[in-house]
Amino acid sequence: MKTIQRIVQINEDGILTITLTTPFPNQRVEMLVVLQPLGDEVGNDLQEEVDALGWPIGYFEETYGILANEPFERGDQGEFEKRESFD
Repeated sequence: MKTIQRIVQINEDGILTITLTTPFPNQRVEMLVVLQPLGDEVGNDLQEEVDALGWPIGYFEETYGILANEPFERGDQGEFEKRESFD
């Protein structure tokens, strides 16, 4: 496996064109593309705003009570194993 890392610019239409020279001529290969916005550059607006503790703004207001009507039941816990005492 060969890892090739490049920093590229995506155009204003959101289209990324990749042209690479590889050490695998005339072969089928699996390609994995990972897109990670860099710092304050284009694309950083995709990051959520967070509060002082790192939670997304409005997270608790949006999720509080969401499962209030779900009938949760704790199933049988089985028998715990007997362990030797440390004494």
